[in-house]
Amino acid sequence: MKQMPKNLQHLFWDINVEMFNPFDYPEYTIGRVLEFGDEEAIAWLKGCFAESEIRKIVKSDRKLSPKSANFWAIIFGIPFDDIAVLRK
Repeated sequence: MKQMPKNLQHLFWDINVEMFNPFDYPEYTIGRVLEFGDEEAIAWLKGCFAESEIRKIVKSDRKLSPKSANFWAIIFGIPFDDIAVLRK
């Protein structure tokens, strides 16, 4: 089982990170890192998950804040109308 790197474990305060395999729950992992991660966390995310998978989460995750969703839409060049949390 692959474990969450120690320097990212603080992003997952609500689970037992010792038993958590981030690759078993990509939606949760990607969403949490996009919402709360720093540059180091994003670099890890991009190294572990395909950009297409990350983009899919940006589009569909309703737990992302509008501020984060807006930021990632700009970064990944995703039209705002394609972002679930930004649709009215």
